[in-house]
Amino acid sequence: MSSLSLVHLPLSLPSTPNRRKKSHPPISILHRPIISASVSEKPSSSSPPPTTTTTNLPIRKIPGSYGPPLVGPLKDRLDFFYNQGREAFFKTRIQRHQSTVFRTNMPPGPFISPNPNVVALLDAVSFPTLFDVSKVEKKDLFVGTYMPSTELTGGYRILSYLDPDEPSHAKLKQLIFFLLKSSRDRVIPEFQISFSALFADLEAELSAKGKAGFNTPNDSASFSFLANSLYGVNPVDTELGKDGPTLIGKWVLFQLGPLLRLGLPKLLEELLLHTFPLPPFLVKKDYGRLYKFFYDSAGPVLDEAQKMGISRDEATHNLIFATCFNSFGGMKIFFPAIVKWIGRAGSKLHRQLAEEIRSAIRSNGGEVSMRAMEQMPLMKSVVYEAFRIEPPVQFQYGKAKRDLIVKSHDAAFEIKKGEMLFGFQPFATKDPRIFDRAEEFVPDRFVGEAGEKLLKHVIWSNGPETENPTVENKQCAGKDFVVLAARLLVVEIFRRYDSFEIEVGSTPLGTAVTLTSLKRASF
Repeated sequence: MSSLSLVHLPLSLPSTPNRRKKSHPPISILHRPIISASVSEKPSSSSPPPTTTTTNLPIRKIPGSYGPPLVGPLKDRLDFFYNQGREAFFKTRIQRHQSTVFRTNMPPGPFISPNPNVVALLDAVSFPTLFDVSKVEKKDLFVGTYMPSTELTGGYRILSYLDPDEPSHAKLKQLIFFLLKSSRDRVIPEFQISFSALFADLEAELSAKGKAGFNTPNDSASFSFLANSLYGVNPVDTELGKDGPTLIGKWVLFQLGPLLRLGLPKLLEELLLHTFPLPPFLVKKDYGRLYKFFYDSAGPVLDEAQKMGISRDEATHNLIFATCFNSFGGMKIFFPAIVKWIGRAGSKLHRQLAEEIRSAIRSNGGEVSMRAMEQMPLMKSVVYEAFRIEPPVQFQYGKAKRDLIVKSHDAAFEIKKGEMLFGFQPFATKDPRIFDRAEEFVPDRFVGEAGEKLLKHVIWSNGPETENPTVENKQCAGKDFVVLAARLLVVEIFRRYDSFEIEVGSTPLGTAVTLTSLKRASF
């Protein structure tokens, strides 16, 4: 999963219970604060009159400017992080330019990013241009207008930074497909074991303190699940011990620091995070521990990599990134968001989910299975709605491969070859010209035929939910794996509990959830 906000420090891990062998039939993997800014807000005046068009839309000059060199990017950076904040930064520019497509600068700018100039695409029509690799190049654009040092990834440009036209892209993505396919029979049982430990810890803390933080135990359970399901190795039985999530958090901070706010004083944060990259040598030892764990644990996958012509060393660094940055990062960000939205929805939805989930499990022999989950339409819709309203991947970038026309709802815009395109996904997935009640969490939005037609606008994975990742595109290789894990979380919650109550806060990454009550299953 492509993810841009992963760090939450400090991290600690609860103890892990003894693992039990369970018998399960084989399975197949499935084929921040609320944004107040919205493209639903109507401009106060009409757009400039069109010229002519061959696209059935008026051609409009892209509004906005980048400002003077150095000064313009620095001003936009301060607006983005401090003066306005992320959502207001985009909202004010939509209103100012009377357009959801405009020119601006994106952080970090000087002196980390060589060129912060972008054309922002902030509606559901223009945003998918960023998925079309026949139109945009994805080389070295995974995190934005800068690229972290390859010293953080063993000297390699990892799969996420490769364009599909590059020779290594297909082989490395195929390796990730092999990893997912080879581990599919372990996914459900290992999720149940790891998250049973999470719920036991939450219940114990809730009993002792009257409330229980979700985020840190979720980190522990998520990393345990990934290691055991993908590689068949329990990290606490190795030299890595319980340190995996903490090491990952430090390593990712060195890559994403230029995009984060950690709550430090503004001047210190600007100097420490947003002006110069953090030196990779400071995290080299921590990364080395992760490398050893994956090199020792991924033997069969590394054997397959060698058959494909990928060295064991390069394969290991790619497995670390796919597991720790993409998959663990996605679960770290998205799982608290799911709990937040379901928790806020209240007891009526909780009752409906509990009835649906338990009924489907009973009808399928009392086991959680892929077949049983396909009989849970409300559960599936709730997961998709969480992906829509708070996508774990917020930013997308692409560089125009040629001159092209980008359309919004109301106009068309000429993009020149080499221009950087940028999309802020929460505006695209809350476009009110696509979704009714776009700013609301609607649990059954994707139930039924009409609801299923909207899935093409659920685009968290660098592509529509209705399409699949291939070696020719940049859609997340683990898209279906992440959806499956999210569904399993909802299923495991409502197998155990009739309802729960929460308090919601924020972290540098988005959502912090604290449980204040858990009502055990009564039927």
